[in-house]
Amino acid sequence: MSRTADPGLQFVPSRNLHARLADELGLAIVRGDYLPGEPLPPEVRLCETLGVSRTAAREAIKGLIAKGLIEARPKTGTRVRQSMDWNHLDPDVLRWRLEVTDTDAYLAKMFQLRRATEPAACALAAQNADAEDRRRLEANFHAMIDAGDDNAAWVEADLAFHKTIYLATRNEFFWPIGQLFGFGLKHMFKIAATGTHRPRAVVEHGTLMRAIVDGNPEAATQAALVLLENAVADIDRIRGR
Repeated sequence: MSRTADPGLQFVPSRNLHARLADELGLAIVRGDYLPGEPLPPEVRLCETLGVSRTAAREAIKGLIAKGLIEARPKTGTRVRQSMDWNHLDPDVLRWRLEVTDTDAYLAKMFQLRRATEPAACALAAQNADAEDRRRLEANFHAMIDAGDDNAAWVEADLAFHKTIYLATRNEFFWPIGQLFGFGLKHMFKIAATGTHRPRAVVEHGTLMRAIVDGNPEAATQAALVLLENAVADIDRIRGR
């Protein structure tokens, strides 16, 4: 049977159908194939186009509703919401956004977020971290050192280091940002890992770690600011700007 393709949609393999369908639809929405206020194809058409069951289609739609991308109303059907209503801290939404966003724009927005939150998170971590938080942060720092020239190991240790800081704030409203950074910063750190600044970065992370472990909020804030400003310069240099 022939299928009429909808914009942005592809045939979904049989494994984990509703998750794959949600991925295709979510990416199409974030990419702009469906504009705010526009309806998604009817359920029957989705099923025919993508070769999925109605159960899979309904589960996919439920998932996108939960992420804030779409809303379902009687008589008007399922429509795309304004991007300001999306849950941008959701890992899938973030992943879709990264897939369609220009790298320079992505880096600029991530640095804006880091500047707005990271110094404060470091200060709170210095005030509130418990013994386990301090032990974990020290372990993350030593994992960065142990990574040596292994870029992948360095990136994972660096991500864990910054995520631990947000968790160590002991403020649950900071935790989602730490979780987001576990994914959202990965691309940035992969770019940075190719530079020659790692010895200096080790020193800067060590200074920040020590300020938090010693319970010094002022020193933690200052160390975070230094680390961030140098990170911006490193990325610019690596990307030839």
